[in-house]
Amino acid sequence: MATSDSVIIIPTYNEKENIEKMIRVLVALEHPFDVLVVDDASPDGTAFIVKSLMAEFPERVFILERSGKLGLGTAYIAGFKWALEHGYEYIFEMDADFSHNPDDVPRLYEACAKDGYDLSIGSRYVTGVNVVNWPIGRVLMSYFASKYVRFITGLPVYDTTAGFNCYRRSVLETIDLDTIRFKGYAFQIEMKFTTYKCGFKIKEVPVIFVNRVLGVSKMSGGIFSEALFGVMRLKWNSMFRKYPKKQE
Repeated sequence: MATSDSVIIIPTYNEKENIEKMIRVLVALEHPFDVLVVDDASPDGTAFIVKSLMAEFPERVFILERSGKLGLGTAYIAGFKWALEHGYEYIFEMDADFSHNPDDVPRLYEACAKDGYDLSIGSRYVTGVNVVNWPIGRVLMSYFASKYVRFITGLPVYDTTAGFNCYRRSVLETIDLDTIRFKGYAFQIEMKFTTYKCGFKIKEVPVIFVNRVLGVSKMSGGIFSEALFGVMRLKWNSMFRKYPKKQE
């Protein structure tokens, strides 16, 4: 079972330049956060690096190895199920490339563990546009994609595609994870929308997002297409679906 109340899930594909430094920073935080890496058969040796750190940090660092690139959403679903099986109360999503600042992890944790929220979001847009070193076209695409999602779905979240999140265990237990359909970055929209429809409390915590320095971005135009066109289907389906409700 868990040695901490919290686990940070990091999906990886070819992150050898970042993963060791990221894990070392996370396990050095004052609160004991465990780390689960979900690696999609990275050919660059990412998994080997993680395994060497598992020997150094037993009961703190873990890995799930998958057979290939199966999609961001399925990586997180696998990680969520593992975290629930191992008894964690607070379950994080985070990138390996330092676009998410590890120093913000305790702030997301406190929003749930101390302030009583069920989902805390590391938000780039709740206080404006807090993005560093992204091309302006990508900033605008991301920003207006979130505005579009808010308009279509009514989801009261400014950063709907944020990938830096902390879920309380009860959220993931209530949502039927096997019904989550999106596999790319639209997965983040579907998870937040479903959390909202189930009646859970959501808090956006302002963060500064910094574009990766090392490694190669996995973003593509197809990812945004999935988000934009899938949102209409998500909203349409929600009109005929009964969502499980948060247990008080």
